[in-house]
Amino acid sequence: MSLVTDLVCVCCGRVSADAPLRCTCEACGPARGILDVRYDMAAARKTMTWEALADRPLNHWRYRELLPLDDCPDWPVGWSPIVEAPRLAGELGVRRLRLKDEGRNGTASFKDRASSVGVARALAAGATTIACASTGNAATSLAGYAAVAGLPAVIFVPRTAPAPKIAQLLIYGATVFRVQDSYAAAYDLCSQACDSFGWYNRNCAINPYLVEGKKTAGLEIAEQCRDDPPDWVAVSVGDGCTIAGIGKGLEQMRELGLIGWRTRLLGVQAAGMAPVAKAFHGEACEVNALPGTLADSINVAVPRNLDKAVRAVRASGGRYIEVSDQAILAAMRDTGRLAGLFAEPAAATAVAGVRCAVRHGIIAPDASVLAMITGNGLKDIDAASRAAGAPVDIPPRLEEVRRYCEQ
Repeated sequence: MSLVTDLVCVCCGRVSADAPLRCTCEACGPARGILDVRYDMAAARKTMTWEALADRPLNHWRYRELLPLDDCPDWPVGWSPIVEAPRLAGELGVRRLRLKDEGRNGTASFKDRASSVGVARALAAGATTIACASTGNAATSLAGYAAVAGLPAVIFVPRTAPAPKIAQLLIYGATVFRVQDSYAAAYDLCSQACDSFGWYNRNCAINPYLVEGKKTAGLEIAEQCRDDPPDWVAVSVGDGCTIAGIGKGLEQMRELGLIGWRTRLLGVQAAGMAPVAKAFHGEACEVNALPGTLADSINVAVPRNLDKAVRAVRASGGRYIEVSDQAILAAMRDTGRLAGLFAEPAAATAVAGVRCAVRHGIIAPDASVLAMITGNGLKDIDAASRAAGAPVDIPPRLEEVRRYCEQ
């Protein structure tokens, strides 16, 4: 049985009752009225203990007290591994670096956490179709879990969405509309379609229940690092939902008394698309003047979860930082050659942010850092090719190999 008590508007503080299709505050509207889901934490504290967790399956449904569902499905989502990356730590200039590899999820990205909850909520609400707008990963994960559930999915992607991600959508059987405009235009069109046709709106930017799925990464970090916490958790930021969710998960584990420590959040944005970072630092941001970034998953000019994203980092005592596209490509290379993980551009952005934060004195050299690797590099082969360079072409003769090796 769900322990959700109510929803509160992050803008005006108005409290609303839990409802199957409620997404935003009626007073503030969809632009600013983002809601946050609240739970009966006293009830959760009684059953969500370390002893109880030890007997539960290793997936994100293990945190059922803190999920907005009466019944959780058994789809294999979450509990992604945290791997040590000592060689990459040395390259970045920190004492210790751990990587949480979200590319191990079913559709190879962090977004499976949100989509699995979204599809489960849609089924519980009796929805006949679910829809979202996405630059790729959210759409792919939605299409995958909708296919498992037998729920038709309609996806709106911007014209810049990478071909491998679109192919994955189509393989999962989704109806895909490639909008010949930006992500913002695809998002607006999706919202209009959901309102007009009664589709369930999976857009994490406004649907508060989807952030609860992303929150499970923070719950996992708290459990996996229970006796060995990181000083910083680095997260790439687009709409702001991911970092807000991770921050909420970590804080809820403290509220339950399961951990006693805090970690700082490092929000990392591409310099060409950094409205959240600029808002955090109190800088003006002209949306139409933003040049964009090759990291399509965080190429978001109008972040719908800006308030949550700023508050989460501020509450943690953390910071926001911006990195160039060249730094992102370098981080893709370094994460591969020094840690053996193939990170897509948005995932590598977190690694680039750690390097930049060390150089600017934000992260100390003796710090322990955990970086979120939010998606697999196979999601964007074009960017990977730019980062990796070209192979060495030679004729089929051993002397050519010897000549190259002796250079």
